[in-house]
Amino acid sequence: MSERDYVPAMGKHHLTPLYDLVHHLSGLRRVHLEMIKLAELRGGHRVLDVGCGTGNLLRSIEKRHPDVDLTGLDPDPKALAVAARKVRRATLDRGFAQELPYPDGSFDRVFSSLMLHHLDSPVKDTLLAEVRRVLKPGGLLVLADAVAGHHHNHGPGRMRKMLHDNVGDAVSRRIAAAGYTVEPTRTIKLRIGPQIGIELAKPTS
Repeated sequence: MSERDYVPAMGKHHLTPLYDLVHHLSGLRRVHLEMIKLAELRGGHRVLDVGCGTGNLLRSIEKRHPDVDLTGLDPDPKALAVAARKVRRATLDRGFAQELPYPDGSFDRVFSSLMLHHLDSPVKDTLLAEVRRVLKPGGLLVLADAVAGHHHNHGPGRMRKMLHDNVGDAVSRRIAAAGYTVEPTRTIKLRIGPQIGIELAKPTS
């Protein structure tokens, strides 16, 4: 795998050990449980979590659906090391969202949780194309990301840069433009942090 820049889960590598604490305090578990519910997982499904981080979503899936096949992908070896201690049955791969190292039609469900806003605009589109490629016919993308208000265009520099593509229904429109049918967004307000939108998307035939 070629080396390249990536944004770790907390924005800075030295903050990665704090990610699970922030996950707990912010209430992100509610988002993950809603994603799992909406995915309608069945026994034998092959599931990919793109940008799996420290494995919290994978662990929640594992507990509720022990009969699905789990794969997690992340570029951060420190985060993957934490995930490996928490998730017993998942295959954990190091790699990048814009170059998914899997054959066409490999997965029934692809999850992406709070990762899209870390990517530059062209990389977002490449990720969505790659997800289309690796989904089986009839497969489903379940994507959660921050939903920014218009005030974020005038906020702190780093937050403005990360969320400028996520104002209003911009995420839904981007996914649809990449060749998906998108269901209406579900939103969850975190205890700490922004509102999170959950998108269900099926590749168009």
